[in-house]
Amino acid sequence: MTPKEKYRQICETEGSKIPLFQQYWWMETVCIGKKWDVALAIDDKGSTLAALPYLLRKHLGMNFILQPQLTQFNGPVYFYPKDMSERRRPDFEKRAAGLLIDQLDNLHIDYFHQHFSPEVTNWLPYYWHGFKQTTRYTYRIADITDPDRVFDNFDRSKERQRRIRQIINQYTLDREISPEAFAEFHEQYWKSRGKNDLLTKDFMVHVMKRAIERQQGLVLGLRDGNGALQTAWFAVYDERCSHALLSAMSPASRDNGATALLIWHMIQALSPLTKAFDFEGSMDETTEYFYRSFGAGQVPYMRITRCTNPVAFLMIRAKH
Repeated sequence: MTPKEKYRQICETEGSKIPLFQQYWWMETVCIGKKWDVALAIDDKGSTLAALPYLLRKHLGMNFILQPQLTQFNGPVYFYPKDMSERRRPDFEKRAAGLLIDQLDNLHIDYFHQHFSPEVTNWLPYYWHGFKQTTRYTYRIADITDPDRVFDNFDRSKERQRRIRQIINQYTLDREISPEAFAEFHEQYWKSRGKNDLLTKDFMVHVMKRAIERQQGLVLGLRDGNGALQTAWFAVYDERCSHALLSAMSPASRDNGATALLIWHMIQALSPLTKAFDFEGSMDETTEYFYRSFGAGQVPYMRITRCTNPVAFLMIRAKH
């Protein structure tokens, strides 16, 4: 049995204990046409201590582990023994991480770049093996199970609530936007800004269809009085958290609060399905304030990198 086959079994057995972006089905979906694999930390008794799924890219004879598109987090998933004390967790993580890193070293990776899930707060074992860390932030409403309470926590000045109530009857909620229509809308949005969409339409459609088939994807949009689509969002979710992955506005739209209204509709639609709502946070100052105005809190996560080949580093830097 290959590591991927074993990991598929683990994901089927452990279910929601494994975050959505590290699930086997998600990696299969977003790595279509590319190679992905998983490092497994297995002890002498055959028990799996941890797993680290990764996207492997090769270019000019160099090996890269990179973050897949539309995937906020990768990094390790630890399978702690039952009743493990907090005092013993660092020892467990050190042992498991060492086994994972040994496997990564055997791949002779020239450049490693992953965003670790917020659940992973101990990166010392990686530091000891030459990795570097940068703290980044996403923005998350921790509990959306009571939408009315969430609405009350919008913008302390209550301007957000006032504006939503003011325009709510000016738009019609569309729950039937197809992945193809969304992808076209998304592409036109970026063209209107004078930029190329970083995602292909085929890729967006593929990811959206797969998530919707699994009942883990949601597409919502708002149409104006003439039936024209003004804004649309796509989110994925499991029972622990939802993630707002894609959004777009009509090139002719001045927004006028439509995006905030759609976010409110999404929170209401997702509240029976999941616990939290993640805005897929940005480090941009203006975007950061916009997300916090919905009552979202900062959630730190770690960008972990290691470069063993200066040429690989220069290639990555040139692309960004």
